[in-house]
Amino acid sequence: MTLTLNDISNELKNIDFGMLSTKKADGTISSRPMSNNGDVDYRGDTWFFCFEQSQKITEIKADPKVALTYTARPSLLGKPGIFIAIQGNASLVGDKQTFAEHWMSELERWFPQGVDTPGLLMIKVHASKVTYWDGDETGSIFALDDHPQD
Repeated sequence: MTLTLNDISNELKNIDFGMLSTKKADGTISSRPMSNNGDVDYRGDTWFFCFEQSQKITEIKADPKVALTYTARPSLLGKPGIFIAIQGNASLVGDKQTFAEHWMSELERWFPQGVDTPGLLMIKVHASKVTYWDGDETGSIFALDDHPQD
């Protein structure tokens, strides 16, 4: 069975942390764990809270093409969980109303003043290509009108 973008979004809701990869000024790749807090919608959008002064923001401003990778836990019977790789374009959002729409109380661990935390920013990653591996099933979904790329 081929998975749809909605299927992928549902899988991602069950995976809290993934890796966000950006390109540094010297051309090398920088990756760091990020929590999506289950905040993924059916169009392939993923949202992350962060601080405006972080290195990843500088890197996204220079090149908005990013990659996300996720791995689900194995099943109780030992079957490996799904692996998901996402290529997309990141945009930066500084609107407090948008913060409030995506806010979860668990975020107060990192942002103790909530949506009023100084320097708070959101990264929105809109998927252009999603590749998945789920046991014997593998496939790619092109979320935007991009041309296929490998």
